[in-house]
Amino acid sequence: MATADLRRDKYLVPANIGEAVDMKGAGARVLAGGTDLFPAHVGRPLVGTVVDIAGLTELRGISIVEGAVRFGALTRWTDIAVAALPSRFDGLRAAASQIGSVQVQNAGTIGGNLCNASPAADGVPPLLTLDASVELTSIAGSRVLPLERFLTGYRQTALRPEELLTAVLIPRTADDDARSAFLKLGLRRYLVISVVMVAVVVATDPHELISDARVAVGACSPMAHRLRTLESRLVGRSIDDADVAMISEHLVALSPIDDVRATADYRRRAAAELVRRALQSCGGGG
Repeated sequence: MATADLRRDKYLVPANIGEAVDMKGAGARVLAGGTDLFPAHVGRPLVGTVVDIAGLTELRGISIVEGAVRFGALTRWTDIAVAALPSRFDGLRAAASQIGSVQVQNAGTIGGNLCNASPAADGVPPLLTLDASVELTSIAGSRVLPLERFLTGYRQTALRPEELLTAVLIPRTADDDARSAFLKLGLRRYLVISVVMVAVVVATDPHELISDARVAVGACSPMAHRLRTLESRLVGRSIDDADVAMISEHLVALSPIDDVRATADYRRRAAAELVRRALQSCGGGG
């Protein structure tokens, strides 16, 4: 189907970086890649004001700024999947390569994924393990929020009506050579909503004992969670000590549901096993 057949011009309000859009007054929604917004309106038109920001090239790309790696909000998943980043980012790059299809990865953006705030958003767990923050910008100025505070509930965020998410910031640390992983369980390999997904970042000392651990689980709660009690328990231990029984003790923060894809009990058990596998994949030095 040609782009014109979608009649996007009927519903979109063009914007550019030099013009102020009264998003609050218009009750506008922001369109980046459209990979969430358009599928949610199959068979019916978009209603209301939609501001298409896809042309704002200033919001695209990965750069090093003071103390952080900066991902412009319109950076596409394809760009992240192939980016030359330290091993600490391997989990994020793996997630980027598994989001939807190749077509979705070519259009979908990191900022749109976060603003959509789906509990099954594949980008969120690896970003949580990287201590990500988001830059929120309005005419009045900018503010930075930790991702954990930006995501407030099921498809809910702390984004104000007049704000635009303009960047994702990952703090630069001394453990860039830490190992990381992302694992996703679905009913098929591609074009699937995750049943469970996990991300880990692990650094080890010269004795192969864990010196730092970050673990996050998605699709098992209204929003993804860092498992901080498990992280603390892992420090000073060998990766091989992290068996399913020990991991399961630290899943109390999760609140999985029963749905057509899996039962809550299955999700909880699968989460423990995926965390174990992700940790094991980070063995052999960090």
